[in-house]
Amino acid sequence: MGIEKKLVYGKDGKIFEKKIHILENEKKIHILSNPIAWRILKSISDKPKYTAQIAKELKIYEQSAYYYIKKLISIDAIKEVGTDFVRGGTAKLYQCASPSFGIEMSWGEKLVINQTTENNKKNINSQMTRKFLHGFIDKGNFFDGLVIVGSPNPHGIFKTSARDGHYAIQLAFYLGALCNVPDGFIVKLDEDAKAEKELEGNNLIIIGGPGTNIVSAEFNRYLPIKFNDENYWSGLVDKASKLYHLDNLGLIAKIKNPFNKLKNIILIAGVRSIGTKSAVIAFTSFSKKTFSDYTGNENEWAAVVQGYDMDSDGKIDYVDIEKVEKT
Repeated sequence: MGIEKKLVYGKDGKIFEKKIHILENEKKIHILSNPIAWRILKSISDKPKYTAQIAKELKIYEQSAYYYIKKLISIDAIKEVGTDFVRGGTAKLYQCASPSFGIEMSWGEKLVINQTTENNKKNINSQMTRKFLHGFIDKGNFFDGLVIVGSPNPHGIFKTSARDGHYAIQLAFYLGALCNVPDGFIVKLDEDAKAEKELEGNNLIIIGGPGTNIVSAEFNRYLPIKFNDENYWSGLVDKASKLYHLDNLGLIAKIKNPFNKLKNIILIAGVRSIGTKSAVIAFTSFSKKTFSDYTGNENEWAAVVQGYDMDSDGKIDYVDIEKVEKT
């Protein structure tokens, strides 16, 4: 493979980028500059085609088309992307390997963006979170799922009102920086999601514990670390039956949806509302630390996080990981 970089340019007041394939020697430049080779590249830039199609479109001999396709493959300018069934046989499909090609000199480079340590930290956090969100972001980079928050109205068997649903706003801003928002409303109250039978056919991100979110209560027993079934407000219990009871403790967990193994469940919740806030901060601001033990191969994964007010301003600004369970 040749050298690939990003071409960044301004157009109509917007900044765009696309991949550019750098031709690093004269042989490759010579092949690409041939008029027939260039016409072939343009022909298959937006749609894959087989050799006979290309020859017919360009009005050249099929053998000539095959010759230049072979040359273009040798410099990684085009690639084979599949096959098509044609007149009783199988024909290979070819497509342009890059949206742009160029040569580069060793001078003229200008720094336009200074990637500071803080920016790098944010990039690493985003990468770790995207890995954890596998299954929730589709191939078009759109969010695929629902965010479920507890109703602020008295509901459920405990007739409780959720006080941590607004923490979903912080999560939503963070998700918006990672992926696109699909058409339709992706946030639902727990009572509506259950009444509308949304629990089986969707990926779900659930905010809040089972005491105030009835959807959370539906999945609590399936979690590797769960809320104490005897009293949801008494704390979290791991597989060794150790109890985590402090108010500022939160839980981040990911499991397969027990009602539909093709879908996933993420729970972000706390022993109290401050614990939910700790979990949201761990998810959005401390992803590298929070998901350092997450490989993507787990069927179920959970972490107990604890929030701290390090500068004594009354707000949580730091988290530690207390326990991780995974299988």
